Amino acid sequence: MIDLDDLDRALLRALARDAAQSAGALGRGLGLSQPATWRRIRKLESAGILKGRKLRLNAEALGFGVTVFLGVKLATKGRVSLEDFERAVSAIPEVQRVEHVLGLYDYRLRVVARDLPDFERVLRRRIMTLPGVGEVEANVLLSEERRPGPIG
Repeated sequence: MIDLDDLDRALLRALARDAAQSAGALGRGLGLSQPATWRRIRKLESAGILKGRKLRLNAEALGFGVTVFLGVKLATKGRVSLEDFERAVSAIPEVQRVEHVLGLYDYRLRVVARDLPDFERVLRRRIMTLPGVGEVEANVLLSEERRPGPIG
């Protein structure tokens, strides 16, 4: 881990707000030149603190108005490999995220659907038919607040 100074932290906060900003625009906001800002970004990437810049699609604008978080408990861990389950569930286009977790459930899935009937179709025909699926708990997303993360 590298020591972050106040400018590094400010740069991370600015990138968390809008990662599409140019190094010049970021630098102007921080009182740095474009080359100095770019060097700091490269240092943060080399240290593994910045792991790329992702494009966030607006699922609702694309016609996917429902987001559901599923807790999935595998019925028989010994018979189905975790890799087989992960590969099968990752092939479902509506599954946006697959997280292997510790606790009541083995996996947490983020699933998008056009509406609740569409979600029910995905759940019944695609997710519940996967090998090893046991208990499933669904939580429908009502609202979401994006937070930049723990940058001190």
